[in-house]
Amino acid sequence: MRKALLSAAALTLSLALPGAPAGAQTNEITIGISISTTGPAAALGIPERNALDFVAKEIAGHPLKVIVLDDGGDPTNATTNARRFVTESKADIIMGSSTTPPTIAVSNVANEAGIPHIGLAPFPITPERAKWSVTMPQPIPIVGKALYDHMKKHGIKTVGYIGYSDSYGDLWLNDFKKQGIPMGMTLVDDERFARPDTSVTGQVLKLVAANPDAILVGASGTAAALPQTELRDRGYKGLIYQTHGAASMDFIRIAGKAAEGVIMVSGPVMDPEDQPDSALTKKPGLALDKAYEAKYGPRSQFAGHSYDAFLVLDRVVPTALKTAQPGTSEFREAIRKALLTEREIPASQGVYNFTETDRYGLDDRSRILLTVKNGKYVLAE
Repeated sequence: MRKALLSAAALTLSLALPGAPAGAQTNEITIGISISTTGPAAALGIPERNALDFVAKEIAGHPLKVIVLDDGGDPTNATTNARRFVTESKADIIMGSSTTPPTIAVSNVANEAGIPHIGLAPFPITPERAKWSVTMPQPIPIVGKALYDHMKKHGIKTVGYIGYSDSYGDLWLNDFKKQGIPMGMTLVDDERFARPDTSVTGQVLKLVAANPDAILVGASGTAAALPQTELRDRGYKGLIYQTHGAASMDFIRIAGKAAEGVIMVSGPVMDPEDQPDSALTKKPGLALDKAYEAKYGPRSQFAGHSYDAFLVLDRVVPTALKTAQPGTSEFREAIRKALLTEREIPASQGVYNFTETDRYGLDDRSRILLTVKNGKYVLAE
């Protein structure tokens, strides 16, 4: 099925090549999406691709031409895909990728070309990436604070860290240093592993020897289950905290009994049923989960990222169309401005209010704490 989807995406791209020249108006709104449907990040990218089945096919009477390419989680591939969206597809909007390093690559291309970019992974939005990029996942400082508050509430004094040896791992370690340490916690060990690694025994042995009160895992997708399992197998009895990048049923499936008792921060899409009716995230969360589970099985936080990107576009595109038409640089600029001016955009993972200084656009409504009990996610205390 995955190969078929990618073939269809490639066909869509090939049909787009003879299209209108740069700057020419068209009725279609072209959206290029680079995600990781193969490789170590496939557990993130496949749900993001699946969720596209449930998004709008047109906005304000303009059909959406969605082109999806796989980057395998590789920044070089993501760069190539993004450049194809710019030069061949004449994209009005670019999305992606599924993890931090390739998302940085896509953002760099989008900002060079002057095309609105919607990231589907948390990434550092530096000044050179700030003009054209926003991103859908919760910012690490907001979700991290929920984890550190839980640590403090439960008397955690010493923390060990194990995370990816890339920019995602750096983001989480730096956030713990910035927020967790001032709250009274001490970092006693810092270990790293690469996304494709199949063993973290050496790193885990060092963590267990340090005997911290809790361990924070800065990983995502199915790979987050690797240190979780190894820590329990090596006899670690303390609390293990997982980031929002691990929030999926695949984590429970792979970690098995080792997942029991984990403390995990997540977006509200993982449990809209327990939200109050007044929560703006409840209705879109229920709609996505119902559709997703009926067709693909257990719900996924990552499906929420791509699904929500189209809910954001449903709000900003009509505003942009008041001043410009698709296929033009004026339309891309109008999209960029509308992203920063529309307010209280409800979605499954939060309520978005992007600004010039906040390209995540989320607040505390975008996070919940979960634990695993008897093989199921429940709200954590």
